[in-house]
Amino acid sequence: MLLKHGLKPSGSFASSRGVCTQNGQLLERIVTATKQSSSATTKTHHRPPATMGAYKYLEELWRKKQSDVLRFLLRVRAWEYRQLPKIYRCTKPTRTDKAHRLGYKAKEGYCVYRVAVRRGGRKRPNHKGMVFGKPKHQGINELKFNRNLQSVAEERIGRRAGNLRVLNSYWVNQDATYKFFEVILVDVQHKTVRVDPKINWLCNPVHKHRECRGLTSAGRKARGFRKGGHRANNRIGGSSFAAWKRRNNLSLRRYR
Repeated sequence: MLLKHGLKPSGSFASSRGVCTQNGQLLERIVTATKQSSSATTKTHHRPPATMGAYKYLEELWRKKQSDVLRFLLRVRAWEYRQLPKIYRCTKPTRTDKAHRLGYKAKEGYCVYRVAVRRGGRKRPNHKGMVFGKPKHQGINELKFNRNLQSVAEERIGRRAGNLRVLNSYWVNQDATYKFFEVILVDVQHKTVRVDPKINWLCNPVHKHRECRGLTSAGRKARGFRKGGHRANNRIGGSSFAAWKRRNNLSLRRYR
């Protein structure tokens, strides 16, 4: 090593004290240069920053619901949810990224409830399955509910917490018996909400029990508002009933 850098080895320290001093200075210079070159190399060849944020990673994780990680999580959480009440107040949202995309804020005035809705169709509630009418209306078992289960979950928590307004909801889990949804609710009487221009539109009285009138995202889906073009002919005029009424009523105005 010393010969490589032009250093002269000395026989004894007593006879070659000056040579040792000179060699020591050269060694210090070599060590300093090596440190500087290594630091420069680490600066130029550092790892580039990640292009995805934390919420993006969560979103990609929840998209792969059949992966080993998520299948295990969902199975364990489904057992936990079955032991809890059907309407349960959550301390924080299970899917943080999804909740924030739908308007949730981690501040005063916002809360999240988890609602369990029993899966399956709608059985007609007739005593002993007897319909005293025409055979056309004698179906009992194979009937389907018009709205989706997510809108049913929103409606149930909306009736339970009458002082809160339903903002939105999302799916969190399901098993053979239940589907579990988390519903975002907002306290419109809270000052933090009333002074926030991004959410205080919900404080208007026209938004009372919007979940019961099909104004939430899940309710609009059941009304057919996710479709456009020729597939949306049955809701021209505001709703399917308005479209039917316009087609089946003859209006002969006096001045036309």
